[in-house]
Amino acid sequence: QVQLVESGGGLVQAGGSLRLSCAASGSILDINTMAWYRQAPGKQRELVATITSGGSSNYADSVKGRFTITISRDNAKNTVYLQMSSLKPEDTAVYYCNARLAWARSYWGQGTQVTVSS
Repeated sequence: QVQLVESGGGLVQAGGSLRLSCAASGSILDINTMAWYRQAPGKQRELVATITSGGSSNYADSVKGRFTITISRDNAKNTVYLQMSSLKPEDTAVYYCNARLAWARSYWGQGTQVTVSS
């Protein structure tokens, strides 16, 4: 099993920046990909960014050039960051961390609220 704990959400003005963190513990050696998703009120959850165990990253078109996903590792845990810049009101959502393991196992964090005011 993998445990995910997110932090770093909050209220920011449009054009501002925030950094989200997701600390993963447990079976971290089995993690293939970590990702950030978001879900705005009344909308489906959408993929924001992914990073593989090899360090390759991908982004949704809506955040390319504004968001950066990175990962740091130590023996006991991985921490995935999402640096968000030039934030827009449409970035307002609950952001979820996700870990994907072999055999289609997937784990989710509890979510952290990001609110961007205009």
